[in-house]
Amino acid sequence: MVICIMNTNNHKLHSLVETTQPNICELTVIKDNQIIYEDFWHGYKKDDAQNIMSVTKSIVSLLTGIAIDKGFIHSIDDKVMSYFPDYQAKRGEKTIFDITIRHLLTMTAPYKYKSEPWTKVCTSLDWTKAALDLLGGRAGIIGEFKYATLGIQIMNGIIEKATGQKVLDFANTNLFEPLDIPKSIPHEDISKEDQFDFILNKNPRKHEWYEEPAGTVTAGWGLTLSATDMAKIGMMLADGGMCNGKQIVSQKWIEQMTTPYQTLGERFGNMSYGFLWLIPNKDKPVFAAIGDCGNVIYVNPEKKIAAGVTGTFKPAIFDRVQFIEEKVLTELGV
Repeated sequence: MVICIMNTNNHKLHSLVETTQPNICELTVIKDNQIIYEDFWHGYKKDDAQNIMSVTKSIVSLLTGIAIDKGFIHSIDDKVMSYFPDYQAKRGEKTIFDITIRHLLTMTAPYKYKSEPWTKVCTSLDWTKAALDLLGGRAGIIGEFKYATLGIQIMNGIIEKATGQKVLDFANTNLFEPLDIPKSIPHEDISKEDQFDFILNKNPRKHEWYEEPAGTVTAGWGLTLSATDMAKIGMMLADGGMCNGKQIVSQKWIEQMTTPYQTLGERFGNMSYGFLWLIPNKDKPVFAAIGDCGNVIYVNPEKKIAAGVTGTFKPAIFDRVQFIEEKVLTELGV
């Protein structure tokens, strides 16, 4: 059980965040299963949640590992199409049948577009099927990195096919509740206006997960958590997947998930990529889940430190991991 020790006297750090990272609304740092810093800005308070954007992808990776640990998914080398036997591939499409779960998790699956067709997918009645319609291509090229927020929706479809449960229920039972994270509820408004509001609105949210019309929660964005929730997830990973004496996810999956399979370019800060998790520096035992607006789960297993940051909408924030290491942890003396 994480013991909450509120550090309410670090006015220097509070002011530093306020002046240099003005979109941060929550910041929590846990060391050795104790909260050593928990702070809020912009009217946020304890247990308020925020859309964590692409950190959602990293949570989906965790859920994939849990599904593998429990035997629902046989292997990351399973063919994607083996989970969708009723799906009718387009005439002439062959590549789709060679794509595996590994390709989805490492963002090396091919898609039939130059830029992601947000309107087409996000106005469809079944986002998983719409994503499958984009998968593959006649070029037959598999293995090149192609960041795909829409395509990872297929992974949630696989989890549901494999477990026979909604991803939301699977997450609540196997991840959130064991970590004392509030149960997530579906966000069911699917209008275009609401989708924009979900991303742009700077007010606190409930613990919810955006749900597309067919009833599957989004995989690329749309989960809301608090910074403390995120830090709890990070601390569990720093502890080898353990929490409260229970193995939440296996150490084997954590190692696979955070192995640097490829080095990314300048767009991603030259970091390395694992299974929907980023490795900021190959020479440090640190890994992170990173989303737009500077939403971050930061994990340093060697020092048993985890941090969670939530932020209101602001594009092109690339320095949050550096800020955590050089400013936050330095100020806290850990």
